[in-house]
Amino acid sequence: MGSVHVDNVQLLLAAGLMVVSLVLSWRLRLGLGRDILVASVRMTVQLLLVGLVLAWVFSLNDPLPVVGIGLVMSVLAAQAASQRPKRGYPRLFLDSLVSILFSSFLLTGVLVGGILDVRPWFLPQYAIPVLGMVLGNALTGVSLAVDRFTSILDRDRGVIESLLALGATRREAAQGPFRDAMRTGMIPTLNSMAVMGIVSLPGMMTGQILGGAPPETAVRYQIVIMFVIAASTSLGCLISVQLAFSRLFDSQHRLRAERLAPALEHAGGVSLRTRLRRAAGRRARRPERLGTR
Repeated sequence: MGSVHVDNVQLLLAAGLMVVSLVLSWRLRLGLGRDILVASVRMTVQLLLVGLVLAWVFSLNDPLPVVGIGLVMSVLAAQAASQRPKRGYPRLFLDSLVSILFSSFLLTGVLVGGILDVRPWFLPQYAIPVLGMVLGNALTGVSLAVDRFTSILDRDRGVIESLLALGATRREAAQGPFRDAMRTGMIPTLNSMAVMGIVSLPGMMTGQILGGAPPETAVRYQIVIMFVIAASTSLGCLISVQLAFSRLFDSQHRLRAERLAPALEHAGGVSLRTRLRRAAGRRARRPERLGTR
């Protein structure tokens, strides 16, 4: 049995389910109605466009479009990863790009060209979906690891500087934050692996089964993919935290806490600084309005 075709009417029926989220946002006054609509439309348009692009790439026998799409995906993933940490530092985007690009491309290449022995190695039906899954998990791991590392350095700045003043090397002083950051970045993937098949059915396996593949084949593919995802996430976390360490500790064994950007508290997707500026602007305009009256 093949996959069931999903037509436009069925897509509209599925989109109608978002009414549940809209009603909850309205009744609970969450203020997410616009965000829900924008996210829904954006997701639909993006996926439809990706489908058209992939259909074109699948018809080619050229590695350049495949590598190009992979680079674009990596840049977007690095951009997202560099924006999530509450404490940033100069060149965080570059560090995120290096860690995500290296770990994802390396492990995807090992899987496609080595373990699965796909011929040719750039076959887009394998390379692009695998790279997408690896990138998504590496993005999450890298952003969590960097966020944890920079947050601990900012919170425990006094303790770390005391250790350095007592003669500890920068590696010794950062050993605790380094381990906590690595653990934080790897936990989501490990938790997903621990409950996979019991609590949740992963997307790749479900998609293959819906596409008509035998369950045994789908399960084997998913197991292989999860091992690659775990390895890529671990490597990406290691590289990103190591790069952050080299940026925030200098060769003189000093913590360069001034390089950490101040945290912005967010409420409803708008930073506190922006909200204060808007409030100040409204107060400044209020006397003028009273004068005109």
